[in-house]
Amino acid sequence: MNEMFLLKLGEIVLKGGNRFQFENRLKTNVARRMRPFGDFSVRIMQSTVYVEPQNELCDLDGAWDACHTIFGVVSVCRCRPCEKDLDAIFAAVMAYLGDDLRMARSFKVESRRSDKRFPLNSIQLSQEIGGRIAEAIPALAVDVHHPEYTVYVEVRDRAAYVHGPADPGAGGLPTGVGGRAMVLLSGGIDSPVAGYMIAKRGVELECVHFFSYPYTSELAKDKVLELARLMTRFCGRMTVNIVGFTEIQEAIRDNCPEEYFTLIMRRFMMMISERIARDHGCGCLVTGENLGQVASQTMEAMAVTGACVELPIFQPLIGMDKEEIVTIARKIGTMETSILPYEDCCTVFTPRHPKTKPTKGQVDHACAMLDFDGLIERALQNTELVKVRYHG
Repeated sequence: MNEMFLLKLGEIVLKGGNRFQFENRLKTNVARRMRPFGDFSVRIMQSTVYVEPQNELCDLDGAWDACHTIFGVVSVCRCRPCEKDLDAIFAAVMAYLGDDLRMARSFKVESRRSDKRFPLNSIQLSQEIGGRIAEAIPALAVDVHHPEYTVYVEVRDRAAYVHGPADPGAGGLPTGVGGRAMVLLSGGIDSPVAGYMIAKRGVELECVHFFSYPYTSELAKDKVLELARLMTRFCGRMTVNIVGFTEIQEAIRDNCPEEYFTLIMRRFMMMISERIARDHGCGCLVTGENLGQVASQTMEAMAVTGACVELPIFQPLIGMDKEEIVTIARKIGTMETSILPYEDCCTVFTPRHPKTKPTKGQVDHACAMLDFDGLIERALQNTELVKVRYHG
């Protein structure tokens, strides 16, 4: 039998009568993610997704990497299936894991018997296979408390499976079970992480980016599209709505008090994002705001900029410190792109002394001279839609 993958379900197992909906979605997502790597069979039984190549042309290494990025899976392991027979199980262990065992100083065997028709229970199976391994590799010591290497044997419905330690999965819930969200994607560190965090809860993503040419360059736009592409490794393909924002920022500069520039800009962003979100069937807006990180991210400022929309605004990073955000950015592969020195529109016309504790009335008065409806309509007409998906 060929090598295959076992993907263990995460919190899906806690679901009640609608669990099958989560499992069906996960099965569909896994099958879609495997498609670029060849012909794989995908099925779910006993809280496990079985991913099995159907021919020798399958790219196992590429598929294996993809398995680590599928939301809804708590752990992943490569394994060797074999007949449900002691001799076959031992032979599979030695053929598949023998090299790893010979490099270790100590080991143990952990077994799980889901098929109760198998004559040995889990403890007896571990003892039998462990004894045979110890005889075959005399220099390898048995250590059931702190082994250097653990052999896993699972006797399931169709076969027995042997494997080494599992890798962590992406966790969360399967993409598509939690609705759809519109992420305000800048070129910084925070917003891609915010998108990843909300996607982990089973949410499909669309993005909006505000582009102020010539104050921001084409390289800045390319940087954002690359960030979106990197995000799709986890959350699947998406549309990035690139909104021409230059006229709005110039109108704010020419007609509003400087200390309110950022607050008014954020109001426009929220209102435009809400319009686009509704067109895309999104149920919320997602931002990378982090309480106290910059002047526009005080409680008062966020209250004022969020009050102009009706859709809920989710802020997954609100209570994190910067190091926690950076750690996730490195994990998902967006960090190196985020720190490229191409500025986004948030750095255009930055006030020297921004208002940190505004009231709604103050901001309303500060932007009274602006034609909100006209500016928003022209910005929406000047929006470019870019389809993004992950390759490689």
